[in-house]
Amino acid sequence: MATILKEKRMPEEPGVYLMKDSDAKIIYIGKAKNLRKRVTSYFTRHDPEIGWKTGRLVSKIADIEFVVTDNEIEAFLLESNLIKRYRPVFNIELKDQQRYTYLKITDEPFPRLLVARRNRNGEFLGPKGRVYGPFVRGSSKFLTVGLLRKLFKIRICDRLPKVPCLQYFIKNCEAPCIANVTRGHYIMNVTALQDILGGRSSIEKFANEMQAEMKRASDLGDYERAKEIRDTLYRLNNLRVKQKMEKAVNKNPDEEYVGIMKDGKKGVAHVMALRRTRGVISDRKKFEFDLVADNSLSSFLVQYYSSVPVIPRFVYVNEDPDDREVLEMSLEKIAGHRVSILNVGRVLANEKRQLMDLISRNLSMYIERGYDPAVAELKNAAKLPSMPEVIDCFDVSNLGTSIAVGSCVRFANNKPAKSAYRKFRIKTVAGQNDFAMMGELVRRRYS
Repeated sequence: MATILKEKRMPEEPGVYLMKDSDAKIIYIGKAKNLRKRVTSYFTRHDPEIGWKTGRLVSKIADIEFVVTDNEIEAFLLESNLIKRYRPVFNIELKDQQRYTYLKITDEPFPRLLVARRNRNGEFLGPKGRVYGPFVRGSSKFLTVGLLRKLFKIRICDRLPKVPCLQYFIKNCEAPCIANVTRGHYIMNVTALQDILGGRSSIEKFANEMQAEMKRASDLGDYERAKEIRDTLYRLNNLRVKQKMEKAVNKNPDEEYVGIMKDGKKGVAHVMALRRTRGVISDRKKFEFDLVADNSLSSFLVQYYSSVPVIPRFVYVNEDPDDREVLEMSLEKIAGHRVSILNVGRVLANEKRQLMDLISRNLSMYIERGYDPAVAELKNAAKLPSMPEVIDCFDVSNLGTSIAVGSCVRFANNKPAKSAYRKFRIKTVAGQNDFAMMGELVRRRYS
């Protein structure tokens, strides 16, 4: 690797560096004020507390590429975007991935709308098509796939059948399977959806066009078509009202508390975030990431706040992040308003320090004992003598009075133990008696 570094011209400007392995796959992306100094430090400096993980990264590096930026803020933002795109294995990847949603419109004569799934390498799975996103919950662009399909009459069948399905009869699809709609008309709807997902159009513009189309259909005496458009507008109006309410709730997000605690032995950082809205704790999230290379509170905050719909005006932390001023300006670019990052150790308000102490106690419990605080709450509520390591969940289901079945799922050490899942056919209980059926399930499961 030293030979490669000598052969490369390493810039001394701010920018982003991309480390690759022998297969030319990107394994780490970092930013730097001075690219030459930062990259060279990987091969000359050793941190005994967390160096073994960074050493593992360095041992896999076969090549390094550089992207120079005009300033550190651009480097912050470019790093965040590239990490989302390539998802390198050594970078911070938030476990809260359900907050990201990618949508795909397939390359088919009558395209479908799907949720786009990705593997660990960042490659999209499933049929070919154009991907849109990422969208996040609360975003004005985030719409459920089901509602989008209904609004734009997009088919859901994997293959076009020879007979219409239920979606046609409940007016959610125009049945291209039986040539009930021309391909040109179907593609018009798909194009309108693409314009909205791609940001070239808006929901309001689409609603206005639908309103004009409804009037034309009514004037021509095509009342059935006018009624279908009216129903679509009704659904659309409900969506717009819902989004308006969400924006009203998120208009004043107030403040968020982000505490970090490092487990040096394992080389892992644990982070907990508490969102407080109008004085009330409204959300709580926990993350963890490997202490590799430049992974730190600062890089976590950029990744975290580029994935949430609303960034608070004030962020309180328990340690000073690297390049705090540059970080604040980077978050301001993302949020569209000023963002202040404050260390609670320098804040006079006692209640703010108490909230951070609460976060620290929770993180300490997790690191020392290896379980989530919610498990401790369950132990206390159920008056258990020790922490529950295995949890079984039962359910029963009836079809009339003749067929009754039950199931059990198991979680062991916070993970699904699928080999211990069980299904039961109720044998000893007649009629609909959930309590007696539950008793049979529990008895048979543990006997």
